[in-house]
Amino acid sequence: MTSEVGKLGDKLILRGLMFHGYHGVKQEEKKLGQKFLIDVDAWMDLRTPGLSDNMSDTVSYTDIYRIVRTIVEGPSQNLLESVAQLIATTTLNNHSQITAVRVVVGKPHVAVPGPLDYLGVEIIRYRSTDMPV
Repeated sequence: MTSEVGKLGDKLILRGLMFHGYHGVKQEEKKLGQKFLIDVDAWMDLRTPGLSDNMSDTVSYTDIYRIVRTIVEGPSQNLLESVAQLIATTTLNNHSQITAVRVVVGKPHVAVPGPLDYLGVEIIRYRSTDMPV
């Protein structure tokens, strides 16, 4: 899978986005909420904006940031898989130039015995196979 992703080429990168959300199966998670860490890679051809230096030839990082923020701070989901799926499909739906998206959703504060940075999920969605025509 990694080699397939590597063949996709250019991408926009958003790392370490942090938002407070109310996702999880436990009632405490839904009531108190917690911090979520998000990374997004959005593959698209960046040659034209690289040559033109024109914002209209690319996708704004801010647009993707807003999608992530709206979903993470929005209605509660039980599973991180669902949060990641919503971010990926919304990004692909809103930006036709993006051919694939990778989303990592991490929960740094989980009740497990032992030290950790975070637990989470990573998904990759492709416009060609994951988006209905």
